[in-house]
Amino acid sequence: MPLSHPRAARVFTLAVATWPVALSAQRAVSGIYPHLAMFNAENECGVGAVVPWAERLWVITYAPHAPRGSSDKLYAIDAALRQEIRPESIGGTPANRLIHRESQQLFLGPYVIDAKGSVRVIPYTKMFGRHTGVARHLDDPEHKVVYATMEEGIYEVDVATLAITELWADEQTKPPADAAPLPRRAGLPGYHGKGFTSAQGHYVYANNGDHAAEALRDPAAPSGVLAEWDGRAPEWRVVRRNQFTEVTGPGGVMGNAPDDPVWSIGWDHRSLLLMLRDRGAWHAYRLPKASHCYDGAHGWNTEWPRIREIGEAELLMTMHGTFWRFPRGFRAGQTAGIAPRSTYLKVVGDFCRWRDHVVLGCDDTAMSEFLNRHPLKGDLGAPGRSQSNLVFLAPGQLDAFGPPLGRGAVWLDDAVAADTPSDPYLLGGYALRSLHLHVEAPAGTKPTLTLEVDQRGDDQWRELQRVELSASSTWIDLSGATGMWVRLRSDVALSRATAMFHGRAVDRRGAASAAFAGVGEGEARGGLLLASATGTLRCLQGGKLYELRGDLTLQTRDDPEAAAHLAKQAAIPAAGLVAEGASLLYTDPHGKRWRLPAGRARAGARVCREVCTERNLLNAGGTFYEMPAENAGGFAKLRPICTHERAIFDYASYRGLLVLSGLSAAAEGDAIVRSADGACALWLGSVDDLWQLGKPRGVGGPWRDSGVRAGVPSDPYLCAGFDDKLVRLEHRDVQPVTMCVEADFTGDQNWREYGRFTVAPSVAFEHHFPAAFGAYWLRVVADRDVVATAQFVYR
Repeated sequence: MPLSHPRAARVFTLAVATWPVALSAQRAVSGIYPHLAMFNAENECGVGAVVPWAERLWVITYAPHAPRGSSDKLYAIDAALRQEIRPESIGGTPANRLIHRESQQLFLGPYVIDAKGSVRVIPYTKMFGRHTGVARHLDDPEHKVVYATMEEGIYEVDVATLAITELWADEQTKPPADAAPLPRRAGLPGYHGKGFTSAQGHYVYANNGDHAAEALRDPAAPSGVLAEWDGRAPEWRVVRRNQFTEVTGPGGVMGNAPDDPVWSIGWDHRSLLLMLRDRGAWHAYRLPKASHCYDGAHGWNTEWPRIREIGEAELLMTMHGTFWRFPRGFRAGQTAGIAPRSTYLKVVGDFCRWRDHVVLGCDDTAMSEFLNRHPLKGDLGAPGRSQSNLVFLAPGQLDAFGPPLGRGAVWLDDAVAADTPSDPYLLGGYALRSLHLHVEAPAGTKPTLTLEVDQRGDDQWRELQRVELSASSTWIDLSGATGMWVRLRSDVALSRATAMFHGRAVDRRGAASAAFAGVGEGEARGGLLLASATGTLRCLQGGKLYELRGDLTLQTRDDPEAAAHLAKQAAIPAAGLVAEGASLLYTDPHGKRWRLPAGRARAGARVCREVCTERNLLNAGGTFYEMPAENAGGFAKLRPICTHERAIFDYASYRGLLVLSGLSAAAEGDAIVRSADGACALWLGSVDDLWQLGKPRGVGGPWRDSGVRAGVPSDPYLCAGFDDKLVRLEHRDVQPVTMCVEADFTGDQNWREYGRFTVAPSVAFEHHFPAAFGAYWLRVVADRDVVATAQFVYR
């Protein structure tokens, strides 16, 4: 269906001309229709699957752990965007979908939907568990399908009668004491299953979590598995003991043909992992991560990344905050074509192409923060109801979110055997690329590392560069290199080695205008925000309570009790960031100190809040940052989104929208809603609109006329996500001072020397970092006691 009119009067100038909002007479904001919001009575309400079928868009939501059902629903959305809640709904934690060609039925969660839209239900009493995947049957694909649950239950289902045969028991089932033993899983470490498919004579299954206590704290803890089973053997065979999510192939939601390749995406603490099963053999590749919010080893922070058809030449892949182009013909010897399109902030559980649009099913607002509490949030109350929504995009908009950014390693403090190639790592797709190397070799040896490149993705490798390491660390600019994949090998065994890549696009964003007053530019009204249990968003401003409703009207509400509750639940905590010198200082609960650019920011405004499930949005010094949960790297893996320097006061998620308070009195535009009395106004949009507020920038540093002790490093100062970087060094001594700039290339506080600079007295020394330089944090060390200044300028 063609779009009938463009999106009008946006206050953020987006990189594309319009948002596709004319599917319905209902109002949409940034491709989000508030009337389509989905709610449940659970601690989380994510979209598990979206599938076009029987002339409707079918959607299921999930609760966080409901193997016996929940208040979640099955939804059918018609061409006019009328949403029907199906009476057959039994809820649960489903994310599986398969269109069975022979019977013309959609298997979606526990529901079986025929070509006319009639729905049958498989009750959880017959097929217990959190359904995560459905595959074509290996031996009888015409008459049967096979289900997998998140806790490794495997069931065979007759497509006509829906008779169930249990092949492997879900680990959480507890049979009666006098019952026969259940066929328990064997050979499957980990838990929290995600992907499941069949091809090449095997079922392939993936999970991305682990029950070990260490997995709740350390993102590098052993976790997850990719495994295969031929349908007959008494055990599964482990392919790789890492966290994996999607398992699919060219057949996608239709299921694979017997000889199709199998693709699986996952990760470890080094990088993303892409596994390919082709002609009976497995092949491994590594890709960079844009976001670390997904890295928790327990598996909870990552929902259902997908590789799926969207009606374009390439497939679309979502993984760790990047929209990827994925080639349809990806198989051994034909691996060219994977490339980042953009980075995003939404939590996307599934997506599809429907009526000329790409539809994203998201996980937006959860009542529970699970393990994502943080001191910077204070005692912020939970939203009154968990809720999520869909986003409707023109396909070209997938290229218009955040600029591509990627970080990843092939070795990370690993022992390396001599003359053994690393996994291939994606070289293409980023304009600016660099490599940090650090090795520890046997005494008296000077290892030579060889970089090899696969130019066309045909598995033909040639030498790109040799690096003779006279020192333990070095930094290499790879921006001029061409090719699809790169790998490394060492001529001698290494006791420890790190090879860390940083890549990014040229960030061409400017500073965008907005509906918010700049800091100190006049009146900027602000109110506390909190989603209520009644499906509204409440705003307390100047002691007066307002309520934003599903039709996007903002109305006054005379309810002193509700106002008092909101004032308490949404109170902004005392500042956890301290302006000190030329930067913002944060001291974490473990006593570690971190510094950010100071910038211009509104005093007393909210600093930290979760606006996508298990992801934090940090508003510090006039810059928005994405901050992972502590179990996924926390403050150490911070990433800037945009620098706005506006008087934003509070922000919250509601019906899939991002809502901001702190508008100027004269704010106008399609994204603004205002109360009838004119006193309260809110900005509405998508969290991914924030990219358009301007590229991250800032000035600051760890020292400003500071007393410095010889050999004592400064506090870390954020480097990740900024470009056009320089450092300015000066001091008050009468003799030259040597200052060493050290970089944390891995985000793990493993500091390596970047450059050593002799700074003359009474003269400011400046060093411009190469355009391709990438690191997480920077710090400075002086060789003598001195009063010094170290400032970083990010433009």
